[in-house]
Amino acid sequence: MQDTERQAILDDEHLRLLRIGYFIQGGTTFFVCLFGLLYVFMGIFAFSSFGNTPTPRGTPPPQFFGYILAWMGGLFTLGGAVLTALKFLTARALGRRRSRALCMVTAALSCIFVPYGTALGIFTFLVLERPSVRALFNSSPPAPPAA
Repeated sequence: MQDTERQAILDDEHLRLLRIGYFIQGGTTFFVCLFGLLYVFMGIFAFSSFGNTPTPRGTPPPQFFGYILAWMGGLFTLGGAVLTALKFLTARALGRRRSRALCMVTAALSCIFVPYGTALGIFTFLVLERPSVRALFNSSPPAPPAA
């Protein structure tokens, strides 16, 4: 077996493993972002119960606490959904050998999630910086037109 054939097999296997890693991390991120909905529902509950329930001193608690809770939960959920979409798109791009820039951006964002995301991001940088992998991404045939 020649070195170029060996390197091609190694590159394909590493890209396949990275793709699986991004699918796993995308699913995990989706599951974690659903916890933000818990805060949204708690904030909605706070809207409805704060106006009706007085505190021990007789004054109603401020309703803006419920608004803040709901907004923070909504932002957390939205951010998680965006990261989930990026990770699934990256997994798809790795399989098609396209959008190397998207893969690099997602790898950088994945480094935030210690320890698994950091390892996945660093390995993505190491694999995508190889000249043989760059050639795979540059020589991809054009995508078929959308129907």
